[in-house]
Amino acid sequence: MRHLIKTLRRSLAAIAAISVLAAPAVAQEAARGEPVGRIQWGVWVDPDGCMHWMADGGIEQYQVNRLNPETGRPVCMEVNTCFSGNTDSMFQTDSYQLTDAARQRLQQVFNQSGVSGYAVYGHTDSRASHSYNQTLSEHRARAVANVGRSVGAVIEREIGFGETRPIASNNSAGGMAQNRRVEVVCYRW
Repeated sequence: MRHLIKTLRRSLAAIAAISVLAAPAVAQEAARGEPVGRIQWGVWVDPDGCMHWMADGGIEQYQVNRLNPETGRPVCMEVNTCFSGNTDSMFQTDSYQLTDAARQRLQQVFNQSGVSGYAVYGHTDSRASHSYNQTLSEHRARAVANVGRSVGAVIEREIGFGETRPIASNNSAGGMAQNRRVEVVCYRW
């Protein structure tokens, strides 16, 4: 049984390595919604931290829960928000260029021990148009995620939510300030 598990682990590691190397080319072709003549394999981590084996051939994606062979239960990680920063102190107004102080603070966040991956979520208030806010939140999430990548952190996802997930009312300056934020979620075993 142990030999079987070792063999399975080696096979999965090889599949993961191949999928990482082939992913950019396959993703470009798959984005067009056309068959790509090959299958991209990998592990997808959902927002709850649960893992899924996935295969994508370009038109449809197939996935199945990754289960613990001993318990038959889904393999999930602990998920918590390990950083939430107000974008007023991280970026200039209408910008997605990080300040030096924000970059240094984020490097500390992304160097935490015991974290296997991160998700980065960007948010805005509702002052500008929906499309402008959406784009700004995506750029800010990407800027923060890139700091993580620069220190070797695994970024599982980066998403800009624009103005769609407020934590306070946008009817006051204080509420709008709370809504302008970037959150970093940590996945731990």
